[in-house]
Amino acid sequence: MAHNQPVRSVDRRFTTTAFEYPGYYIAQAHGVVRGLTVRNPNAGKAILGAFASIGGGESSTYIEMAEKARERAFLRMLEHAAAAGGNAVIGIQFTGQEIMEGMTEVMAYGTAVTLVPLPVQSPISQPGYSPYAQQQQQHQIPPQQQQPFLPGTPIKQ
Repeated sequence: MAHNQPVRSVDRRFTTTAFEYPGYYIAQAHGVVRGLTVRNPNAGKAILGAFASIGGGESSTYIEMAEKARERAFLRMLEHAAAAGGNAVIGIQFTGQEIMEGMTEVMAYGTAVTLVPLPVQSPISQPGYSPYAQQQQQHQIPPQQQQPFLPGTPIKQ
């Protein structure tokens, strides 16, 4: 691939750790996709990080490096998802491990899918929907028309 051509990627708004996306249905699954990066701090950052670790607490040098590694792995996963034919990624997770001293592997992975908007917001997708409650509401008699039935009383029609 030529270096000057833009790389197609999934829009990050269509990513989730869940296995569904509200307002959409999964039309097709394209399989597991992943993004991987291996990071190690340069000599200057390693020295700064080492001095920061002596005092204890957080190391902003290593936090920054970890955040950049996660972001790069995430972006590579989105590129992989688009190449696989998806327009979204569900079930996203991150994993990381040290592969040798001072060198960390970070991977983002999930399932590439094709999401399609639901045609109409059906009551089933509404929170708290209950078919039984809806049926009761449709067949409910207004309170002013409800009268207790006593044996032996004529039925009004």
